[in-house]
Amino acid sequence: MTATPMATGPDGERLRRWRLVLGGGEADGTGCALGGRDAAMDAALGALYGGTGGGSRRRGGERSAGLGGSAPSVARWLGDIREYFPSSVVQVMQRDAIDRLGLSSLLLEPEMLEAVEPDVHLVGTLLSLNKAMPETTRETARAVVRRVVEQLEKKLASRTRATLTGALDRSARISRPRHHDIDWNRTIRANLKNYLPEYRTVVPERLIGYGRASQSVKKEVILCIDQSGSMAASVVYASVFGAVLASMRSIATRLVVFDTSVVDLTDQLDDPVDVLFGTQLGGGTDINRALAYCQSKITRPADTVVVLISDLYEGGIRNEMLKRVAAMKAAGVQFVALLALSDEGAPSYDREHAAALAALGAPAFACTPDLFPEVMAAAIEKRPLPEVASS
Repeated sequence: MTATPMATGPDGERLRRWRLVLGGGEADGTGCALGGRDAAMDAALGALYGGTGGGSRRRGGERSAGLGGSAPSVARWLGDIREYFPSSVVQVMQRDAIDRLGLSSLLLEPEMLEAVEPDVHLVGTLLSLNKAMPETTRETARAVVRRVVEQLEKKLASRTRATLTGALDRSARISRPRHHDIDWNRTIRANLKNYLPEYRTVVPERLIGYGRASQSVKKEVILCIDQSGSMAASVVYASVFGAVLASMRSIATRLVVFDTSVVDLTDQLDDPVDVLFGTQLGGGTDINRALAYCQSKITRPADTVVVLISDLYEGGIRNEMLKRVAAMKAAGVQFVALLALSDEGAPSYDREHAAALAALGAPAFACTPDLFPEVMAAAIEKRPLPEVASS
């Protein structure tokens, strides 16, 4: 089929879009040619999606570009896609390039890191390369990670503090509240016997209100994070939330990461970048050992929330893990199991272990970062958790 210039109008735009999707050549059926900016955009797409190894040769030279293993060509390609596509699309294409073309090693070069569009997934990749990272790249990598962390903190911190402060306030009831502290739902329920039909109103003899949380520690939160490779995005978000929680004087926050060993990073919570570079993505998983450590740090069970963030693929002693969860719940600990803390879809997880936790009254579910404050507020107030996702 001979390519012909594109027609104008709605039909021409529709053909143009299909041509960019299908990649040209005799099989795409559009019969349309590209020029100028569209041709450059098509070349950028072809370098990544045109075929195995970064491009395929087609008649007429269509989609024959490739990234190969050349750092300069990759850097130019990164610049091109940032010019032609919005940031959200650039992040997806970068992720695909790393996965499809094995470009992880090139991220160890400072020039490459300066060219990429930073996002949560890129941070996860950098953390997985942490051990192999040369000193010449480390500072650049930290700068990239810090940009992402600061963006996440800006997005999540205010709402998290406001939501959890409200939950802490509601957990401290007072009997002589000021007007703006009155819990009207509980007050009305407590005074229904004083209903006056002729006035169609309730006369409250006893006011019930919310207390204002003092500056003393009201709750203790332990974030127990699986740092296996599949949990990279969850580790990033959990570290940011850990830093936000640690900034609240009424919550004592502990952050623990684990694979087959356990590392307590609580003393680094003032800087989530330090926390992230203290993790070691990959390796095995021993949830039982991690929970044993967390359990040993609980001093006020009734005022403690333990959040296990893991896909539940346990390499340790399964029955002991479940016994520890049961013991913590029996002591009054609020136990939350998150299969993922990320923006992704339904995660892969061990369904047998999730069902076993649910049977103990600790349902396991995935949670998006936007919903995490609501989950924590419910745990602090000891009310049913939001229906985020089923186990």
